[in-house]
Amino acid sequence: MTVVKQSVLVLDCAEPEVLAEFYAGLLDAEVRIGTNPDFVEVVGHHGVHLAMRRDHGYAPPSWPRPEDSQQAHLRILVRRGEMDEAEREAVSLGARPVDTKNNSGPRDERVYSDPAGHSFTLAHMSAPR
Repeated sequence: MTVVKQSVLVLDCAEPEVLAEFYAGLLDAEVRIGTNPDFVEVVGHHGVHLAMRRDHGYAPPSWPRPEDSQQAHLRILVRRGEMDEAEREAVSLGARPVDTKNNSGPRDERVYSDPAGHSFTLAHMSAPR
């Protein structure tokens, strides 16, 4: 017998519903609140499944300070030619640009922090093989 498994990336934060709404808007997904208000899921098409968990002592990551590591981040893939539109959408939802060294011209990826301070990247999808 094979045990069916599914993975879910869980982000700790102070306000799980607020952060879930951010990612649901960014990923065109829906927020699911179960019986535990401290655990909120974001579920959508194309395999999107994230969760937010309330941490009453939450402190945002301090990356990109040089002495701290990034540790983990979400990589959100967008089609070529849609990077600027994806960036406008992310910022309008509350994302903050992190990598501002070269914001002009085409780039393959752009780094942001979500409203709770977690980093994520908008990156071009790989070309089909």
